[in-house]
Amino acid sequence: MNVGETPIPGAAERLDQLRDNGHAIRILSNAASYNHDCATEKFRKLGMRVEPEEIITSRDATLRGLDDILWGCIAASRDDLSDISADTLRLNSDRSEYDQVEGILFLSTEIWTSERQGILTESLLANPRPVVIANADIAAPRDHGFSLEPGHFGHMLIDKGLTNINFFGKPFPEVFEMVKESLVGVAPSRIAMCGDTLHTDILGAAAQGWRTVLVERDGMFCGVDVSDFCTRSALVPTWRLSRI
Repeated sequence: MNVGETPIPGAAERLDQLRDNGHAIRILSNAASYNHDCATEKFRKLGMRVEPEEIITSRDATLRGLDDILWGCIAASRDDLSDISADTLRLNSDRSEYDQVEGILFLSTEIWTSERQGILTESLLANPRPVVIANADIAAPRDHGFSLEPGHFGHMLIDKGLTNINFFGKPFPEVFEMVKESLVGVAPSRIAMCGDTLHTDILGAAAQGWRTVLVERDGMFCGVDVSDFCTRSALVPTWRLSRI
């Protein structure tokens, strides 16, 4: 539907066509940098007619089961954290604040640096605490290349031997469960997940028994032949399309 801040040509019209044909739509996003209202507004600014109930984000799934402790938040500068019911402390470069909190909530990489990753790692190795990665993406296609996402830094912590690292968003089940709860009475075989990645969209949906549609022209596989990746990963979508 979009690459960064650029809408895919025809995506808005395709959503309207699906609605006109009687299909229920759910936009399943791993974006965790902003709250639900801002997620809705983002798609509207891209020229897409969406309703709040049509959008489910990894942030929604994360906050749904968040423990009531003091969370050190790694967040975008514009994120006011007002939708988080637990106590929060925004983390920057002060090591003492990392040591103070009872858990880490990783929402965005906007302000993240290798130096801050080092501070986080040292603090957690000295005193292990739960880490919640609210966006499981490792990388994401943008207008001018790929960005590193919270999932990447979560796996870096695992590589250091830390174990209490919890990921939310595609391909993990919580966001898919929220979709199913919103589509009461719809059989899994009657749900089709359309996305541009094998390891999040296709893997997560296939694990739910949904049908899958891999978009090849836009997003993760833009400019490459996806066939070899499907074979090597044994992740074969039900259908393949060049564009939504």
